[in-house]
Amino acid sequence: MSTIQIRQAVLADLDALSVLFDGYRQFYERESDVAAAKQFLTDRFNHGESVVFIAHDGTEPVGFAQLYPSFSSVSLGRIYIVNDLFVNAAGRRKGVGAGLLSASIDFAKTVGAIRLALSTAHTNANAQALYEAKGWTRDDDFFYVYPLPA
Repeated sequence: MSTIQIRQAVLADLDALSVLFDGYRQFYERESDVAAAKQFLTDRFNHGESVVFIAHDGTEPVGFAQLYPSFSSVSLGRIYIVNDLFVNAAGRRKGVGAGLLSASIDFAKTVGAIRLALSTAHTNANAQALYEAKGWTRDDDFFYVYPLPA
């Protein structure tokens, strides 16, 4: 029987998060680099630039969600961008993704945010099905990206 627990991550979770974050990056076809993943997450923690939730199945870390704060000028309110959501193979089909979404929503409500936003690859049908099943709606009206050179 699985025992999924989800809570807001703390600095002591950094090693486990780094491995999950590296897996997330590999899912999106980036080279594995746990050290760089750890540095990236360390910078977010040290500067208070994100909120991270971690999921465990028993004692095993199996997923995470990372939210970045932003604002809507038009709506005059705080929003959060669920920029990263990942469940490793061991955590799939156990409700981990849904739990991470619920934790993100609960957090946003608690801090008075007016909206959550997220995006995923157009080809990630499993994620899209989960989001829509949990009440998220697709927004095809406002979307452009301008890539800056590295």
